[in-house]
Amino acid sequence: MTQSVANNSKPIAVITGAASGLGLDLARQLHLSHQLVLIDVNEERLYEQTLSLDGALHFSCDLADCDAISTLLQTLNSKLSQVDLLINNAGITHRSLAKQTEHHVIRKIMHVDYLAPVQLTQGLLPLLCKANGKIVNIGSMAGWMPVLARAGYCAAKSALHQYFETLRAEVHAEGVSILMVYPSFLDTPIEQNALDGRGHKAAHKRSMVGKMRTSMWMANLIISAIKQNKARLFPDVFTNLSSILYRLFPDLYLRLMRNKFSSELQTKQ
Repeated sequence: MTQSVANNSKPIAVITGAASGLGLDLARQLHLSHQLVLIDVNEERLYEQTLSLDGALHFSCDLADCDAISTLLQTLNSKLSQVDLLINNAGITHRSLAKQTEHHVIRKIMHVDYLAPVQLTQGLLPLLCKANGKIVNIGSMAGWMPVLARAGYCAAKSALHQYFETLRAEVHAEGVSILMVYPSFLDTPIEQNALDGRGHKAAHKRSMVGKMRTSMWMANLIISAIKQNKARLFPDVFTNLSSILYRLFPDLYLRLMRNKFSSELQTKQ
C-alpha cells in the first residue's frame, strides 16, 4: 500500500464520510485527478460504493472515538508522503429539543462534527504544510444561526467555524489554505440518519426552509470553489439571507424561526 502511494504522481486527497452522500460524490469527482484516501465508519459500504474508484485506499474509522482517530492518524502518517487535500465531510445531526436531548447524544455530535475534524487536521497538518495543501470543512448555516431542535448540531458547527477561521490566520504563512462550506438543507444520509434525543433514529419528518438540494449539486460547487481557491462557500441564497437577518434583527429571526419550525415543539421522544 505504501508503495502505491509513494509511486503515484497524483495529489493526495483524504475524504471522511466517503461511503455515501456528499463524501461519495466528492470522491467520484476527484478520483481522476487525485489519489484518494477514503474514510468511513461503514467499512463494507465504503468498499462496495467505491469499487469503481481505481486505486483508492480505504480506511474504517469511528470518528466519535478519539482513540480510533489516533490509530488512523498513525497509519496515514506512515503511508502518506504528503496530503494535498483534506475534506472533513463526515457528520451527524439530531432532531430533538434541547430539553429532550440526552448528554451522550450531544457528546457524539460534538465529537463527529467538531472534535474529529480538529484532531484529523492537527494530525495531518505537517503533511498538509509539506504540500501547501488545502483543508475543506463541511460546515452548515446552522453554525451561523440557531435552528430549533438542532441545538447540539448548531453548537458543533459553530465551534467548527470558529476553530478553522482562527486556524486560517495561523497557517496562512505556511501555505495551507482553508475552504469553509456552509450548505443548508441537502438530501443526504446525514438527515436520513438523524438522531432523536435518546440516540435512536429520529422518527419524525424534518422541518426545513428553502430548497432541498442534492449532494451532487453541492459537490460540483465545492470542486469549483476548490479550483478557484475560495475561502468560503455560501451556496444557498435564502439561508445566507436568513443568517444576515439573524445578525441584524435576532428577535425577528427567532420569532419567524419558531413559527416555521413550530411542529418540532410538539414532537415527543
